[in-house]
This record gives sequence, C-alpha cells and structure tokens, in this order.
Amino acid sequence: MNPATGAPATRTTTIAPILVGWYPTAARPLPWREPGVTPWGILVSEFMAQQTPVARVTPHWREWMSRWPTPACLAAESPATAVRAWDRLGYPRRALWLHRTATIITTECNGDVPREIATLLTLPGVGPYTARAVAAFAFGDRHPVVDTNTRRVIARAVHGQAEAGSPRTAADLADMLALLPITASDAQTFNAAIMELGATVCTAASPACGACPIAAHCAWQQAGCPAHRGPRAARQARYEGSDREVRGLIMSALRHTHRPVPRIELAALWQDAAQFTRALVSLVSDGLAVEHRDGFTLPET
Repeated sequence: MNPATGAPATRTTTIAPILVGWYPTAARPLPWREPGVTPWGILVSEFMAQQTPVARVTPHWREWMSRWPTPACLAAESPATAVRAWDRLGYPRRALWLHRTATIITTECNGDVPREIATLLTLPGVGPYTARAVAAFAFGDRHPVVDTNTRRVIARAVHGQAEAGSPRTAADLADMLALLPITASDAQTFNAAIMELGATVCTAASPACGACPIAAHCAWQQAGCPAHRGPRAARQARYEGSDREVRGLIMSALRHTHRPVPRIELAALWQDAAQFTRALVSLVSDGLAVEHRDGFTLPET
C-alpha cells in the first residue's frame, strides 16, 4: 500500500510513467507551452486561466505578451490600461493583481519572476496553485501542482471515487506528491499531463474512459464506475441576474471611455437600484472603480 494515499503501490507507480509517455503527443498546442516561453509568460497564462477556459485565454494571452513581453512593460502602464486590455476575460481583479505583481517584480525583483514558492506567494493574486505552477512549469522545479482536473483524475484513478469533493489542500498535495516522478523533468511533464487528462479525457460530465491511457489502472473503472454518493463541491451561482452581471455591465461602461461616468448614467444599466448600488460599492472596494466628483472611472494610477 502507498502510505500517503492508501492505494495499491502498483497503481501509484504505474500511472505516472504512462502519462509522461502519453503527454507529448496528446497535449493541446497551447502557446504558453511552446519552447522559449519566459517565466513571465507562464505567470500571465496562469493568471488568465484561473476560472477561465483556455480557448478564451489563448487570444488574450497572445495579445498581452505581444504588447507587454516583460513585467516592466506592463508596470509602465496604468492599472486602467491593464483592466481595459483584460476586456471580457472575467474576474477583472486579476488584471489589477497582475499589474501590481508586474510592478513588484520590476521594482523589487530586478524584473525577474521569482522562482521560490514562498516569494511567489507574496505576490498579489498568487495562491498555492499558481505559485507551484510557476515554479514547476516556468523553472522546472519538482513540486506537486494540483488543480481541479488533477483532483478529479486522482479521485477516480487512485481512490475509485467519481468526484473529488471539496478541495483539501494538504491531502490533495500529499496525493499528488505520492504520484510525482523523482526526476524534475518527468515531474514537470506529469504535472502537466494529469491536468491535461482531466481537461480533455477524464472530464467531469462525460469522461472518455475508452480513450484514457490509464483506464486499465483506474480504481474507479475497476469498481464499475460507481456514482458519487458523498458531498459535492459547491457550484458557482448563475451569472444571469447576479451581482457579477451587474459588475460586468458597470465595468464595460467604464472600460469604453476615459471620462468619468456619472452615477446616474451607470444606474440606468440595471433596474434594481439596491443591487446596482451593491455592485458599484463592491467595485470601488476592489479598486476597480474610482469615484470622482463628477463620476466614476477605472483606476488610472
């Protein structure tokens, strides 16, 4: 038995080499996976891909990297410029965080993206996943990297469960570490491969088990693919009619002009006055909108 996961040792030792061999020909040709992409390019891709499908991220990433190929290039711009360029990627606070991160890297790190996880974690918008992803994919260091796709593959292949349930950072990292190859290069490939498997084959709703390279070693398959019976991870609330939709309408109005937009003009975007006020106040609190005497703008400084 594997002491970290309780799974048979043959399963945990077999999955990694299979996926390391599978990945080079199965991986999607994403631009940030191309040779020569800088740590800054990896960091930008990780910010953009947080809760956003890669199909939407790809054109924005290309445009962003063409316009701001280094942290210093972005730091020289205003936060409002970064928010405008973020456009409709969603969760625009990520644009502010990325701008602040670029400024810190430029002024405190000699323009170089940090390699150490502890330092990466001090940057705005960088959490445990992003820090490990940058350390692993940008620098090739041996760290377990765990996202939603990774957790689902491990839940099925190792634990025989249809779903992973709610995140448990320490346990999830321990599960991944138990599978991680010893060499840094194989560990880097495996981190990417298990994510890719979850994103393209071992999907949440319609897993393509017939095309899965580790199906013969999957505990869930061997158990007959039992349905999930435990608690489910919380699902995001509907966008339509939510505060997020109202925030998006306000942000769209602010992005498309450089003049202060009067409150009465913004209020006309949404019928529910209380919900509009709540959304506007939250944008100001997040630093995405700035109130002036004659209206609201994006953060220019």
